[in-house]
Amino acid sequence: MDYALKESSTKFETILGTALKVPGVRVDREQFLLQTLGSKIKDGNIVNLAIETDPVTAGIPIDKLDKIANSLIKKRTTNTSMLSFAAGMPGGVTMAATIPADTLQFFGTAIKLAQELVYLYGYGEIGNANQLDEDIRRELTLYLGVMLGVEKSAAALRVLSTNISKQVVKRTSRRALSKTTLYPIVKKIGAIVGVKVTKASFAKNVSKAVPIVGGIVSGGTSYLSMKHMGHRLSETLSESIYYTDADYEKDFKEVCNEVVDVEFN
Repeated sequence: MDYALKESSTKFETILGTALKVPGVRVDREQFLLQTLGSKIKDGNIVNLAIETDPVTAGIPIDKLDKIANSLIKKRTTNTSMLSFAAGMPGGVTMAATIPADTLQFFGTAIKLAQELVYLYGYGEIGNANQLDEDIRRELTLYLGVMLGVEKSAAALRVLSTNISKQVVKRTSRRALSKTTLYPIVKKIGAIVGVKVTKASFAKNVSKAVPIVGGIVSGGTSYLSMKHMGHRLSETLSESIYYTDADYEKDFKEVCNEVVDVEFN
């Protein structure tokens, strides 16, 4: 990995670590499912089963989950657009010395939405008692990589995620990738996300030169970005429910090839 990517990786890790400390960014899986499914599903037994196992195992149709996902994306998209407008005005509050407030709130919203979507589609709790902080960050990096359209990140998510959906076909004959193999590709995904953040932040900072117009441009950019990001992840998660061994073999080869590229670049 060259110097520029290493610098971007470090910047992304700083943003991710800081965003995770912002109140309200972390999502409690049980409370989220109880509140979200409880308002959409009339049968309380199904809601309780979804919490104990996962929404798909509980028998909630995929098209129903997709509709709920769309409403969540719309809600978070609206929130980040409104917050970004305020942050896009000159003199916006900076929560960290090296991280603009709008960048921090945007990624905080993205992380929150990512957790909500993975819980909805059957993934387990992020940050359980058995997970180290670094493992949590790596998992979130995979989700954000998918949301930002980083190449191979969707394949990496399906193959490497420690919280892969219970609906994904699992065979004892499947080949495993060790954590030491996992780290390089996640590191590269984080670096690429860092590059995207740097470019986005630069564009937003230029737009702030004109007060009201700057706020509108910043809010509009956040709206479109969060909308596309949410749909990329929800579509990947929805499709993974029908994941087959053939799909796994294809993704496994992609990830292995990517690991080789990372090691030799």
